Amino acid sequence: QDKEKLEIRKLNDPPSAEMVRDMIKYARNVIEEFRRAKHYKYILCLTPLACELLEICELSLDKMGAVFEDSNVYMLHMMYQAMGVCLYVQDWEGALRYGQKIIRPYSKHYPSYSLNVASMWLKLGRLYMALENRTAGVKALKRAIAIMEVAHGKDHPYISEIKKELEDH
Repeated sequence: QDKEKLEIRKLNDPPSAEMVRDMIKYARNVIEEFRRAKHYKYILCLTPLACELLEICELSLDKMGAVFEDSNVYMLHMMYQAMGVCLYVQDWEGALRYGQKIIRPYSKHYPSYSLNVASMWLKLGRLYMALENRTAGVKALKRAIAIMEVAHGKDHPYISEIKKELEDH
C-alpha cells in the first residue's frame, strides 16, 4: 500500500521526483519540529501556544497539499495533530472537520478491524454528539462499536461504556 500511502496530487503538470523528495524531507522535518514544539508547549498548557501549534499544522498542510493528496500519510499525520490541537482548545467544529478528512483514508490504509479506525469513529461520534448531530453521532459510534467488538470481544468494558453513551443521548 506504499503507493496509496504516499499518493501525489494528480496535476496537469506533475511534480518532479526532486520536488516530491524535497516535500517528503520537508514533511519529515515539520513532523519532528511539531513533536518537539508539542512536547514543550503542551507542558506549559497555554492556549496561545496551542494556537501556534495549530498554525504550524495548517501552514504545513497548505505547503504539502500542493504536492500530496489528503490520503498521503504525511498529510494524515498533520491533520491528526491539528485535530488533537483543536480538541485540546475545545474547538469541536475544527476537530470534526479534520476528523472527517481523516476517516476515509484511515479506513483504506488500516485493516478492517483496526483500533486506529475504531478510535477515529469514536472521536467523530462524540464530536457529532457534542455538536448536537445525533444521527451522525449514533452512526459513527455504532461503527466504532462494530470494529471494537471484533478487536476486543463483545463483553469488553469499552464497548459497554460506548453503548451506555448511546442510551444516555
